[in-house]
Amino acid sequence: MVRRVVITGGASGIGRVMAEAFMALGDRVAVCDYDQKSIRDMEAAYPKCLSYRADVCDEAAMSTFFANVDEAFEGVDILISNAGTGGPAGGIETLIYEDWRTCISVNLDGAFLSCRWAAEAMKAQSSGLILLISSTSGLFGVPYRSPYVSAKWGLIGLMKTLAIELGSANVRVNAICPGAVEGERMERVLSIESEATGRPIAEIREQYTDGVSLRRFITPQNIAEMAVFLASEAGCNISGQAISVDGNTERMV
Repeated sequence: MVRRVVITGGASGIGRVMAEAFMALGDRVAVCDYDQKSIRDMEAAYPKCLSYRADVCDEAAMSTFFANVDEAFEGVDILISNAGTGGPAGGIETLIYEDWRTCISVNLDGAFLSCRWAAEAMKAQSSGLILLISSTSGLFGVPYRSPYVSAKWGLIGLMKTLAIELGSANVRVNAICPGAVEGERMERVLSIESEATGRPIAEIREQYTDGVSLRRFITPQNIAEMAVFLASEAGCNISGQAISVDGNTERMV
């Protein structure tokens, strides 16, 4: 069966790797992304993928994106709410309110808009899977990252609630909680934490790996493989779960 998959933040990073994984299985995929260059690259590499530039915080832009998906797909089987931002780093007394609000909005408001649309479509067809990409930061406290941590904890609460709300309609809802993921985004996180604390990047990187039992970062492919598993028949009774893919986080600091 060809499934209809929608991924926010799906033209770059983890989102693109997940999109590629589902397309490799023969599924129809639609993505939106804030970055226009990433959308152009996605269109060039995968002409059959529906790729749209949209800001997940912009209700009007997302409504247009969803309308396009509705017209092309006439429903959705899998929604992956992946769009997010690392936000600012620093002691809470140093943070700027607008930076806090932007971080919360991208990570949490964007998930709300996506889930609201998907819930209506999935209830109508009595089936579906919603995956929220949270973080191990949604399971622990992390100093100097209060906006990001608050948003990612919020996603866990949203997931737990929607799993209850939508279960009777045969809709499953789960959260994937990545640890430190190799790639450009993690390098930016290390950089902003270094600026906020005055510590060398190498020291912060070592702290991240030392806090994980397997003593290594994970890869975007690890996250994509978990998403594919949860969307498979093998995951048909998994709902309401925050599933870590992190090498076992022992401590965040």
